[in-house]
Amino acid sequence: MPYLFMGSEGGGKSAAIAYTLIETAKLNNIDPQAWLTWVLAQIADHKINRINELMPWCYAAKAASQSARQP
Repeated sequence: MPYLFMGSEGGGKSAAIAYTLIETAKLNNIDPQAWLTWVLAQIADHKINRINELMPWCYAAKAASQSARQP
């Protein structure tokens, strides 16, 4: 989608960031909505120097280990 038509330069940059996050999740075979919901729930209390723990591949590992524990 052309970012020229996003309403403003800031809007285009914001859209590009959102699209990048969504596509990164998809490339890692993760539901973007589930991952972003999880990130938003975690981020308020998360330390900035541990930001890598919020990446999609870390979410996938945690989600897999939680589903393995459930009967």
